[in-house]
Amino acid sequence: MELIKNISTAEQPYLFTRHVHFLNFSRFGGDQPVYINIIRDPVNRFLSNYFFRRFGDWRGEQNHMIRTPSMRQEERYLDINVCILENYPECSNPRLFYIIPYFCGQHPRCREPGEWALERAKLNVNENFLLVGILEELEDVLLLLERFLPHYFKDVLSIYKNPEHRKLGNLTVTVKKTVPSPEAIQILYQRMRYEYEFYYYVKEQFHLLKRKFGLKSHIRKPRPTPEFFIPSPLETEEPIDDEEEDDEKWLEDIYKR
Repeated sequence: MELIKNISTAEQPYLFTRHVHFLNFSRFGGDQPVYINIIRDPVNRFLSNYFFRRFGDWRGEQNHMIRTPSMRQEERYLDINVCILENYPECSNPRLFYIIPYFCGQHPRCREPGEWALERAKLNVNENFLLVGILEELEDVLLLLERFLPHYFKDVLSIYKNPEHRKLGNLTVTVKKTVPSPEAIQILYQRMRYEYEFYYYVKEQFHLLKRKFGLKSHIRKPRPTPEFFIPSPLETEEPIDDEEEDDEKWLEDIYKR
């Protein structure tokens, strides 16, 4: 209730960005906010988190020590393949069941890997989110955000492509990141099967939304990667302004929910 009150009474325009499990404001008498989100390939997300906790990024050589000061040296330099193949807790559930709970919501069963949490997460994506994009197609996400919420995201793609922003973004790349063996990756993939079912569902819905608004993307020639990894980010052509009345009606319906 305190979170709902703080968000609902904030001066507009207001953008709240945190790791928060989905909360239905209307159940507690509040006005439902406009929910947006971006997810990424589950294995890529896990690997980034694994190495970031240990070694941080280029913003500072010691920031990983600040984040995980109690981590022992043998744990910090634990080979990712050993962690996965020997079933260390960090490389098995529940750490691998990560994305779905945020979309599933506040129910205790949302923390349990399974069909119930998966289906509830899908339902919330359909009924309560204006947009859920995927990080591997970030430029498309930004174009749609500018289209749907121009008051917040005007010129966002130009800002994103600005050299100064690129320079800042490069500093957040995780250091000392390595790719596990194919065997280890396959094990991760199997352990994250619910996460991948959700990820591919969101990706399919996102592509349907792109087509609805006339975004046509073509894939650059990808670098060699494990077969289930997402290819390189897409290049996006400018949106095609057709069926504009239907598009605007669709947005109005979303805001009425």
